[in-house]
Amino acid sequence: MSGVRALAVSDAGACAALHVAGFGEDSWPEAEMARLVGEETVLGLGVDAAAGGGLSGFVLLRVVAGEADVLTLAVAPEDRRKGVARALLVAAGRAVTVADAGRMTLDVAADNGAALSLYAGLGFCEDGRRRGYYRRAGRDRVDALLLSVSVARITGHSTSGISSCGHDAN
Repeated sequence: MSGVRALAVSDAGACAALHVAGFGEDSWPEAEMARLVGEETVLGLGVDAAAGGGLSGFVLLRVVAGEADVLTLAVAPEDRRKGVARALLVAAGRAVTVADAGRMTLDVAADNGAALSLYAGLGFCEDGRRRGYYRRAGRDRVDALLLSVSVARITGHSTSGISSCGHDAN
């Protein structure tokens, strides 16, 4: 796996292609990716693909008011379970400390087992739930779990599981 690097607006097409692979009909178009990557409050990080150009994965976070909210995270199907997402989130944690962000937040579909496993391994805690937030074609709606972790904890590679926990300094 290549190292994590800052995204440029020129990466928007590769980000959009990865987003389609990961989110299908709910993916964001290239113009939206370019707009977000160009925003002052958005941190975009990516990992270059080993072969053929493009990206293996990327993450976009909005950093404001002491928090870093993960807007989206996508990894190429062939690069999943290889540490790409973990590397992106740990690098994001390190980067947002410069902006004085103390917490990282996100929401995730309750049926996304791979993502839940990743977030548990990084020490995220469940803060709440949005009932029926995600729609699924031809299926019942799925809850969104609201998760957060202290930036100090995510950069320390905590291995505690997801639980309902307070906002302690760990």
